[in-house]
Amino acid sequence: MSKKQGFRLGVYVFKDAEVVDYAAPYGVFSVARRLDPELDVFLVADSLRPVQTQAGLTVHPNYSFNEMPDMDAFLIPGGFGTRQETYNKRLHQYIKSLPETTLLTSVCTGSWIYGNMGLLDGLPATSRKEPDRLEASEMGKVPIDRLAEIAPACTISRARIVDTGRIITGAGIASGMEMGFHLLRRAGYEEDFILEVARVMEYSEAYNVYKNDIEYFNHASR
Repeated sequence: MSKKQGFRLGVYVFKDAEVVDYAAPYGVFSVARRLDPELDVFLVADSLRPVQTQAGLTVHPNYSFNEMPDMDAFLIPGGFGTRQETYNKRLHQYIKSLPETTLLTSVCTGSWIYGNMGLLDGLPATSRKEPDRLEASEMGKVPIDRLAEIAPACTISRARIVDTGRIITGAGIASGMEMGFHLLRRAGYEEDFILEVARVMEYSEAYNVYKNDIEYFNHASR
């Protein structure tokens, strides 16, 4: 795969988005930009107002939906806020308006949005496999099982990353790291480049553990 010039990742932020879900892939791209400044990563929100994500961490988006920034991949994180975002028609319309060449990616319960839109029908996808205390109780449900309810025509995978071509889903919260590395792979960067990013982040050992925990479907790009 040849390297795509100026690969740009847009990360969606919304009320109560899980911090590591969006910060981990953002951080991978932030470090990778030290090695190749043609990479770009930015935050996208419904409007340009500050967004309070999980645990009160407030971020300022770079773009709103109305601005329609050019990007090669759009990432939806998970978090408590996905309970509302799953049914957010403005978000659904925005996703539908993106060019077919834009990769649709998610971390954790971000996959619920694609599932609710029917975009995962006939495809494998994943979500968080480890429940918190409420999710493990009789009152809750493990996120990956909730995905199966939201998208019954989706094949549930327990892989850390599931790549079906245009749509790429990541498992639990920390899998945002692997999503960041995999998007570098999809952007056409060689393994040596990705290994160097992982080394600088002092993540080499974990990277080597998880780098092959990827399920490809329908001969998706490797």
